[in-house]
Amino acid sequence: MMGVIDGVFLVLIVIQFILGNLGNGFVGLVNGRSLFKSKSISLSDFIITSLALSKIVLLWIFLIDGVLMVFSYRIHDSGTVMQTIDVFWTFTNLLSTWLIACLGVLYCLKIASFSHPTFLWLKWRVSRVVVWMLLGALLLSCCNTVSLIHEFKMSSVLHGIDSTGNVTEHLREKTSEYHLMHVLGTLWHFPPLTVSLTAYVLLILSLRRHTWQMQQSSTSSRDPSTEAHRRATRILLSFLFLFLLYFLSFLILSSSRFLPEVKVAQMIGEIITMFYLVGHSFVLILGNNKLKWTFMAMLPCESGLLKPGSKGSFSP
Repeated sequence: MMGVIDGVFLVLIVIQFILGNLGNGFVGLVNGRSLFKSKSISLSDFIITSLALSKIVLLWIFLIDGVLMVFSYRIHDSGTVMQTIDVFWTFTNLLSTWLIACLGVLYCLKIASFSHPTFLWLKWRVSRVVVWMLLGALLLSCCNTVSLIHEFKMSSVLHGIDSTGNVTEHLREKTSEYHLMHVLGTLWHFPPLTVSLTAYVLLILSLRRHTWQMQQSSTSSRDPSTEAHRRATRILLSFLFLFLLYFLSFLILSSSRFLPEVKVAQMIGEIITMFYLVGHSFVLILGNNKLKWTFMAMLPCESGLLKPGSKGSFSP
């Protein structure tokens, strides 16, 4: 019988699932329509669209996982089901994290201004740098998933042997090793987190330097370059806050097997995660010029009052 906690959890994940699919689906549809019309797509739009699609996949994974958790926790907790969900989640989750890092690097290299030779070299080759980052992200996501699949196969074999009544203790050890490896899998997220933090710090430093130069030259602090810096900084700081929240939920979900209340910990982790997936999509919409004005045009109270190209819009 479904309890109160289960009912509240189910309502929350369904609401967040709907909102997340609306937000990320909107991003995909707008950029997909632009691609269909112009037969080309910018690098930033490609990353944003890929990010939106990856989040839709994650939303479906968490919805299925949440429904199984509420209505059939025994099946959810069984080796095959749990590990199959883990494999899909691991690949999409790490790829999504790297896409955020790539977007941060793209924003930083296009907007920030430094005279260091290394930064200038990267800035002149921004497209090539980001494309190589995307390829590396795909490769690392595959490697992480393959390592998890290997553990998945070993555990499946042991489950088959255990059905005959043998090596029960060895099965427990391998299952514990699988859960521990899943926790250690969080280390794969430190490189993209480090890259993102570096991009955010550089952008903030560039904003401070640019603002100081404007003050010295008695130029208005609301010139286009300063506005671009500020808007990009706000967007990336929003990304950072949501990402740190997501990383917290990721740690809760990964280590839930070692906590006293496993099911409650998993529910809390999933609610926080889905909140991140919803919030991130709307930050993308409000931070991108094309997405923002398309969204505003759909609002009856705003249509006719706002015109594209108004001051303060930003698109990398």
